[in-house]
Amino acid sequence: MVVMKKLKTFEVVFSDPSKAFYCSGDKVAGNVVVEVSEVTKVSVLKVLGVGCGKVEYAKGKQKCREEIDYLKYEEVVHLDNQTRAPDGSFTLRPGNKYEFMFGFELPAPGCLVSSYAGKFGYVRYYVRAVMERPCAPPQHCEKSFEVEEPLDINTPDLLAPVAASKQKKVSCLFIPDGQVSISARIDRKGFCEGEEISLNAKFENSCSRIVVPKAAIVAKHSYQAGGRVKVLKQKLTSVRGNHIISGMCDMWQGRTIRVPKLQPSLQGCDIIKVDYVLMVYVHIPGSDKMVVELPLVIGTGPFGGFSSRSSSVSSQVSSLRAPSDSWASFPSPPPSYANIPGSYPNLPSYSNLPRLDGDITRTPLLHDCDEDEDEDGLFMLAPPQAYPLPPPYSEVDESVPSGQQVIQVF
Repeated sequence: MVVMKKLKTFEVVFSDPSKAFYCSGDKVAGNVVVEVSEVTKVSVLKVLGVGCGKVEYAKGKQKCREEIDYLKYEEVVHLDNQTRAPDGSFTLRPGNKYEFMFGFELPAPGCLVSSYAGKFGYVRYYVRAVMERPCAPPQHCEKSFEVEEPLDINTPDLLAPVAASKQKKVSCLFIPDGQVSISARIDRKGFCEGEEISLNAKFENSCSRIVVPKAAIVAKHSYQAGGRVKVLKQKLTSVRGNHIISGMCDMWQGRTIRVPKLQPSLQGCDIIKVDYVLMVYVHIPGSDKMVVELPLVIGTGPFGGFSSRSSSVSSQVSSLRAPSDSWASFPSPPPSYANIPGSYPNLPSYSNLPRLDGDITRTPLLHDCDEDEDEDGLFMLAPPQAYPLPPPYSEVDESVPSGQQVIQVF
């Protein structure tokens, strides 16, 4: 039995190591660097370009698994002016550094999907080098690279506004208790990370409970394998409004929520999908929350029109001009008196009131029990009060004759 020593160096090096990702049609090039510590005979050295998607998870005792290929490339690499045996093998000697060049182009647009790594699946691209030697098992090394397919958000479909509305009747022990309604609208469907989504919403509460309006960006990861679909939801960022008491309503005019740093929407993959939604919902104590979802597409290119803030302003102006619009009947709130210095000298000063700091006791006013949130609900201020001790006084026992017993009480 012949014992072969391990190779001193065997790695894949890309021509441009600083390149963050590749797109369809780009060329992937580099070298396979080999150094040996003893004379080594090599039968063949292959370079493989591989791209595949895989989903795997357990459903009870059943294993659900699905795979799909996006890239398959194979090339046998050689050295220039290299002496080869009649069988095609060649010899590597110690003290030399061998670099085998390779290069291939990625398929045309529409054939690849972006790289992805999730809990139950992935889409991965890599270059693998395989060295076959006589009387020895093949050795291999690999290096991954990222693929990001461009997703333009400046298309008519993604620039169109999105709106939704919903109503829910609330009951208590089968007795009707009014209803809660939501109407929500955003200016467009496509966004990029770092942009602000301008949300217009109307919340009406005609039930006897105090409700709380909220909005959140949620990612939906769908994995399909074995005829089954597994969906994971992840809340990324959220905003919250003021509580709405019975018989009142609340308006959000241009309420903004920033798109955090996240992966663009994954499209074109048959076994993995990554979708985003803007979830606008109302927490109703003692009942399931009412939810409306506005679909979002997170792209790779910047928005080519006006900024999200300016477009939201224009949408508000157009909505106020339209008498049939639901938010037109609600005027904007008046300015705060605190912003008008000197206009109201007789107003009392509230600067000496205690503030809601972390060291002051908070008493729950309304427990906001939301399963997927870590919140403390609404709180009212209950500052601790240091009351002075009462003054000492005398108490006379009437059952004792006058002047015989006096009890001092402190």
